[in-house]
Amino acid sequence: MSELEKSTLSKVPAVTLGFWIIKIVATTLGETGGDAVSMSMKLGYAIGSGIFIAIFVVAVATQIATKSFRPFLYWLVIVATTTAGTTMADFADRSLGIGHAGGSSILFALLIITLGIWYRIEGSISVDTVKSPRTEMFYWGAILFSQTLGTALGDWMADTNTLGYERGALVFAAGLAVIAGLYVFTNVSRVLLFWSAFILTRPLGATLGDLLDKPLANGGLNISRFYASIVLTIVIVALVALLPQKAGVHPEERRVPT
Repeated sequence: MSELEKSTLSKVPAVTLGFWIIKIVATTLGETGGDAVSMSMKLGYAIGSGIFIAIFVVAVATQIATKSFRPFLYWLVIVATTTAGTTMADFADRSLGIGHAGGSSILFALLIITLGIWYRIEGSISVDTVKSPRTEMFYWGAILFSQTLGTALGDWMADTNTLGYERGALVFAAGLAVIAGLYVFTNVSRVLLFWSAFILTRPLGATLGDLLDKPLANGGLNISRFYASIVLTIVIVALVALLPQKAGVHPEERRVPT
C-alpha cells in the first residue's frame, strides 16, 4: 500500500455487519466486566470507575499515538469505554442518587455537547473523518458518553419500566431493526443513523449482560460475572481475528490516484 493510500485511511474500522456484531458482544462484556469489579469484587462504583477510566486513558492514548488502524487495540479501547460506562452510570444513578432519568438526561446532554463542539470545529461528526489526534479525541469522548448513556438507558428500561432483561433487550433490538430499515430503504443521514445505532447497541448489551449475570430471583440466569466475562472476551478475540477488519476511508478521498 502506498503512502498516499495510507493517508486516506481512517483510524477506526469501516462500519460493516461484523462491526456491529463485535460491538454488541463488547457492550455485553462491558456490563458483566464492570459489575464483576464493582459488585462481585465489592470495590464499589467509584473505585470501579476510577480503575476503568485509568485503563481507558492509557488505551486511548496508545490508540491515538498509533499511525494506522489496529483492530485489537481499537476494540480494547471500545471495551474500556463499555466497562467504564457501566460503573460510571451505576455511580451516577445509584451512589449519587440521581436516578435513571436524571443520569440519562445528563449523559445525553454531555453527548450532544461533545458532538456539537466536534461538528463546530471539524465541520463533520462522521466516523470516516477520524484520522487526526484532535478528531480522535472528539470521537472517543463521544463514544465514552454514548456508552455510559446506553448503560443508564438499559437499566432504566429494564428496572423502572418493569420490562425485565429479556423484554428490555427485545425493545432495543427492535429499535436497531428500525434503524437498519431506515438505512436500507431511506436516505436518512448515515451519520445520524450511525450514532443512533451506536447508542442503542449499548443498552442492548447492558440488558443482555444483566440477563446473564443477575440472580434468578431478579430475572437473570445467575451465571458468574467472571465466567461470563472470560467467555465474552474469548468470543471478541475470535471475532476480531476472523471477521474482516479494515480501516474506513475518507469520503472525499475514496478515489486514490494510482
